[in-house]
Amino acid sequence: MNNKPIGVFDSGVGGLSILRELFKELPDESFVFLGDQKNVPYGGKTKEQIIELLTAALDFFKSKNVKAVVLACNTATVYGIEEMRKKYDFPIIGTVPVIKQLQKYTKTKKTAVFSTPATAKSEYLRDLVERFAPDLDVELVGGSNLEQLVEKGNLDNPEIDEVLNRILPELVKKGVDTIALGCTHYPFLRDKIQKIVGGGVVLLDSGGAVSRRTKEVLRLENMLSDKKDEDHYFTTGEAAMFKDVAEELLGFNIKNVDKVDYD
Repeated sequence: MNNKPIGVFDSGVGGLSILRELFKELPDESFVFLGDQKNVPYGGKTKEQIIELLTAALDFFKSKNVKAVVLACNTATVYGIEEMRKKYDFPIIGTVPVIKQLQKYTKTKKTAVFSTPATAKSEYLRDLVERFAPDLDVELVGGSNLEQLVEKGNLDNPEIDEVLNRILPELVKKGVDTIALGCTHYPFLRDKIQKIVGGGVVLLDSGGAVSRRTKEVLRLENMLSDKKDEDHYFTTGEAAMFKDVAEELLGFNIKNVDKVDYD
């Protein structure tokens, strides 16, 4: 048994969609969540910038004596996980679009990955598609500015509807019947997305897969906990604002929220 906490990282609040699945899968684990809101969004950053920011974040987690880190951010994973695994000796679990599940659910073989622009353009994602969905027609679509809009916590913002209505109907016209949500901010928009694309389109996200993989890694490493401690939340932005948005997205009150500056 290992009762040290698990670090969960995102560029902002999107990773809370992964955290809520980790809560369900690993009820005896304690978590340290870090949202790098000072530098959000990661979707428009270079690989070099992302690696630099990730190194600072993982140094912070190391100082918190975590036993493992979940990169609850698709963009950070596709651009930085391989480099991070070379630098740190604790397990690092990434978040990538659930390409394998596209095969399972599509009937038309017309599918899409809806992610940040950076993830949509990444070689890492193209490689995943080639490896796990070579016989599918997979549209890689970036939702410009959606990440920043979700960060504000107001999911009824008409700007969100504007972005979704500009992108998603085109996918439906093309006959897409399965969409993987390739940004951890996007599951918070699931109801809005489903309403636009219709009930006949299957929406997939990575939360369940990431939480199950985390549990499996901890089990294999003999690192599962038998006693939950208090969770802690950190942001490089404003703590009060993070708390308000996090409570809105998670649907319950949180405590132990602090601002951190690790530059």
